[in-house]
Amino acid sequence: MGSKEDARRVSGSLLDPRVIDPRQELVRHDDLSDDDLAQVVQVLTAIRDWREAEQRLSFESRSTMKLNDTDMKALRYIIASVNAGVAVTAGALSEHLHISTASTTKLLDRLERAGHIERRPHPTDRRAVTVAITEETHQQVRRLMGKQHAQRFEVARAMSPAEREVIIRFLTELTAVATPVQVTE
Repeated sequence: MGSKEDARRVSGSLLDPRVIDPRQELVRHDDLSDDDLAQVVQVLTAIRDWREAEQRLSFESRSTMKLNDTDMKALRYIIASVNAGVAVTAGALSEHLHISTASTTKLLDRLERAGHIERRPHPTDRRAVTVAITEETHQQVRRLMGKQHAQRFEVARAMSPAEREVIIRFLTELTAVATPVQVTE
């Protein structure tokens, strides 16, 4: 049996190709110096740590408000639309969330019952209804999510334009390779 220290050492090395792919079947790393390889692993570890912190924050915010992920996305979209002076309709919300109109209706019914949104007559179309967030929910979302966004903004703001360009390129390229791998047998 391994010790707790051994378990921590393995857990901390799950992103190191020397551990997860020592024969370099997937990740070529023999052309990197030990320092370069260690730095690449640090980048990957930092991404994992940020992603896990972001997931914890998202879970805590949703739990506090008793919402699921789609509910929270809907509320953020409604807030952004209101801030942009755009009326939110069920159709626009359905399109934004990539869910059916039936699912959107259920979502809106659930949010309305919980006191998070109100349905109102559309200002220009008598047949349509708009969706508005309640003031209490708006303030709660701002407290839970707004402050975090402001802090992230300040981190990005503190970087030089050249540093931001490198990060933009890096994250854009990571996004491009974040596609499910097709396993063939």
